[in-house]
Amino acid sequence: MNADLYNGRIVKIANSFVFKEPVFNYSGDFPFLWDEITVPVKYGGDYRLAREIFQKVLLEITGEFSDEAKVSWADLIHLYRVDQTEIDPRVFLVANDNWMEFTLRYIVDYKKRRMTKDRLFTRILEEVDQTNGRVAMASATFHLVETPEITVKIAEPTLSRKG
Repeated sequence: MNADLYNGRIVKIANSFVFKEPVFNYSGDFPFLWDEITVPVKYGGDYRLAREIFQKVLLEITGEFSDEAKVSWADLIHLYRVDQTEIDPRVFLVANDNWMEFTLRYIVDYKKRRMTKDRLFTRILEEVDQTNGRVAMASATFHLVETPEITVKIAEPTLSRKG
């Protein structure tokens, strides 16, 4: 996870492991994780529409996880005295050298992480296709071409006679 935000891990450490290693339990008191995907969008496109699409898709795919997680997080606040945090799905934008990079942050059931990521990317691609080019995915594409043929002619040296 980027930006030092919660990732959903609750670390319980047995007395015998206090100085050895942490123990991660995804199925314990909070069965959710925060996850992120990044979506590169070409410059020149409608970034407002892109944000709108991404937020809509996030709510569609991960909204039920957010609702369930809010209830579970409220229990954690009382149990572990952790701070309140943002659970609703969010879209963040960073403009870099090559494209506009949208980071979609959402909460997901730890057992459904990969399936949810697949559903998100599928729906995003479907929605982007319907924009008729107003929003286009970006990628780094390199086209290598072969070196053109070079013909070199070496002229015979001319000898000059003196004398």
